[in-house]
Amino acid sequence: MATPPDTPVAPSSRIAIYGALAANLAIAIIKFVAAAATGSSAMLSEGIHSVVDTANEWLLLLGLNKSQRPANDHRPFGYGRELYFWSFIVSILIFSIGGGISLYEGVEHLRHPSPLSDPTWNYVVLGLAFLFDGSSFLLALRTFNAQRGDRSFWSAFRRSKDPSTFVVLFEDAADLLGLIVAFLGVLLSHLLHNTALDGIASIVIGLILIVIAVLLIRESKSLLLGEPAEPALRAQVAALARADEAVVSAADPMTSYLGPQELLVVLEVAFHPEYSATQVTEAVNRLQAAIRNQYPEIKHVFVQPAFLTVDEAKSENS
Repeated sequence: MATPPDTPVAPSSRIAIYGALAANLAIAIIKFVAAAATGSSAMLSEGIHSVVDTANEWLLLLGLNKSQRPANDHRPFGYGRELYFWSFIVSILIFSIGGGISLYEGVEHLRHPSPLSDPTWNYVVLGLAFLFDGSSFLLALRTFNAQRGDRSFWSAFRRSKDPSTFVVLFEDAADLLGLIVAFLGVLLSHLLHNTALDGIASIVIGLILIVIAVLLIRESKSLLLGEPAEPALRAQVAALARADEAVVSAADPMTSYLGPQELLVVLEVAFHPEYSATQVTEAVNRLQAAIRNQYPEIKHVFVQPAFLTVDEAKSENS
């Protein structure tokens, strides 16, 4: 069962982000040094990519911290969607800065090619970067797999309510793909004595980042607008309400995620017509307590009483 939102976020999620943050910062410095020494456009694009990734991890941590602030008069439902907002910003940065600048650098290198110097440092940097990014990717993948359970990878990604995990995972995947493309660009440029291939590699890296960013933008937007709970959970909540002695019927609840582990539920319930207002109030409080106790991720429960006539109640029970 999910961890309540008022408890700290699972350490594995933060560890994955901190690991990616440290790796990207170190790799960015090394890449820029190598790009300056060798003149590689693909290496420069990779350095920019790592800087963007470093900023992105910091923004995700910012979103995690802000999302756990307690509710107040200005935000009665809390700040859970702060994480969704910042993950959306991260996706935009990957698209605009990471992808856009990589495409620009690639095109500029094709328009104004410059000969490459000894590529040895490029290979050393790419090897170290692949090692660090690979470790970060495996950590993020292990965290994601622990959350997805028996679902397929794609289904778990589409249904995930925690962008702090899948954003890091997709960033690291883009890192690894970009490193492979950069390696091929540098290698083929020297083997074939064709500097245009290095510029083409930079363009391919930009396209990879744009594709990844579009996927993340779509998912982050969906979370930001509010996604409903799974049909199975909604059915279980309705069944729990119907089991109460005061309830004649309960509609399928309206739900919306306010954060990775924070769910809002609005449930329309028809009570027996002979029940007094006091009895209905007691039943509402009982239902709210039962739902929260059974499903800790449901933090906000609103029960809308509906009163049936005697004939309607008989029809419902028949």
